[in-house]
Amino acid sequence: MVVSLVFTNVTLTNGCMIEFVRVFHDEVKRMSQKYRNFIDGEWVDAMSGETFENRNPANWNEVIGTFPKSGKEDVDAAVKGAREAFDAWRLTPAPARGDILRRVGDIMSARKDELAKNMTREMGKVLDETKGDVQEGIDTAYYAATEGRRMFGHTVPSELPNKFNMSIRVPMGVAGIITPWNFPMAIPTWKIFPALVCGNCVVFKPASDTPLTATTFIEILLEAGVPPKVVNIVHGTGVGVGTPLINHPGIDLISFTGSSGVGKTISKAASDSLKRVSLELGGKNAQIVMNDADLELALEGVLWGAFGTTGQRCTATSRLILHEKVFDKFMDMLVSAAKNLKLGDGLKPETQVGPMINQDQVETVQGYVKIGREEGAKLALGGHPYKEGECANGWFHEPTIFTEVTPEMRIAKEEIFGPALSVLRIGSFDEAIKVLNNTRYGLSSSIYTADVNQAFRAMRDIEAGITYINGPTMGAEAHMPFGGVKETGNGHREGGWEVYEFYTETKTVFVDYSGKLQRAQIDNY
Repeated sequence: MVVSLVFTNVTLTNGCMIEFVRVFHDEVKRMSQKYRNFIDGEWVDAMSGETFENRNPANWNEVIGTFPKSGKEDVDAAVKGAREAFDAWRLTPAPARGDILRRVGDIMSARKDELAKNMTREMGKVLDETKGDVQEGIDTAYYAATEGRRMFGHTVPSELPNKFNMSIRVPMGVAGIITPWNFPMAIPTWKIFPALVCGNCVVFKPASDTPLTATTFIEILLEAGVPPKVVNIVHGTGVGVGTPLINHPGIDLISFTGSSGVGKTISKAASDSLKRVSLELGGKNAQIVMNDADLELALEGVLWGAFGTTGQRCTATSRLILHEKVFDKFMDMLVSAAKNLKLGDGLKPETQVGPMINQDQVETVQGYVKIGREEGAKLALGGHPYKEGECANGWFHEPTIFTEVTPEMRIAKEEIFGPALSVLRIGSFDEAIKVLNNTRYGLSSSIYTADVNQAFRAMRDIEAGITYINGPTMGAEAHMPFGGVKETGNGHREGGWEVYEFYTETKTVFVDYSGKLQRAQIDNY
């Protein structure tokens, strides 16, 4: 790169000159930043030599860095290294593995602000949200550290005399981890921390929209003491890296978060080798607001649920189910509040809604705006990309609200993954539950009501992996299971205690100290 500067009639004080030189040096360093894969214990380029750019969605002219565009041969090298490291890592005591993850949490805590700023630059959401993303990773690290001392099995009585029965948890081998861009720190930690503390090695394919956060995460793991080769990161596309990873005979299990369509493809591909697969997929989450609800509280919930992370969450509130007795009043409140949301660069403190991740996502939302209109829904707010002022060079979209939506419309049933909310009118609790369940997804759900009986019926009858009472549709806390039903996943859960079962095999052990042959499963009665 050649940089030329021309100064004409410019006078700077010494202090200004020093500051100018520092800023210029940082900018040159940023513009020339080149990142690598970490494979088989070394930082390396893709074997093909190809790269791709990582850009700021709030200002597409800003190149954050270049990253390797890897392929099958890079995946092969990463899996080879991970398999070589497996024996030593699985024999490392689980509490010692947990101690390393505690140090990871300490490092992430010390670097929280830096990590959040870089995450905002590469995926757009506001700083409060990226700090929360990092904090979730920190919480998950400390939780995982304690689980290193809680790898429980079971002991049960034997049916035979002088015989001892127990089960233990053992690691499976090498885990292939494939993560999305919307939570580029939290979701990798949900997967990689349990995999490591259980004694598995990891080959990590992060989203190509957020490679910087993923690379920094691997650097932190290594700094904390995770041995080289135990963790590997391979950047690239789904076709170039994801598919070879899924099909690789050296990969024992796959954990994927993304769309339901891709999840189905992964499930089919992995079935040929009987790999264990965890799929965390799409959502079409709904918030019910009953006629006895605290409307101000419900308004705060739907604004955050629908337009936080610019609607780019699998737990985003994509549907609002409003009781007819409060429909008009609440819609007036909602449109007025959403109209005043401030769009802009997530690094600025006044920004409430950041950009979408890229042009494709903006076009997806525009496609659903067209679909909604054609189906007969009415736009109460928004409906257009936003290119005003500081947003001119980014991928921004107005908060969009559809009304006169019916349950069978596509905008009421399909995941949009953007700042688009479909509002449906209902007349009773039973109708609200029926409308909420009328989708192939079942991740997060919400009901606002002061009626404790309705709250408990909602907990029982809503078809979702997560239900909030008087709170918006969101994810779980780090120590709670996270996941959904129907086409939202295949039954496994991220987070909490359940995820540790996914990353281990159960081994049943019998100790016979009778000194003679005792035959189980023989009629001894």
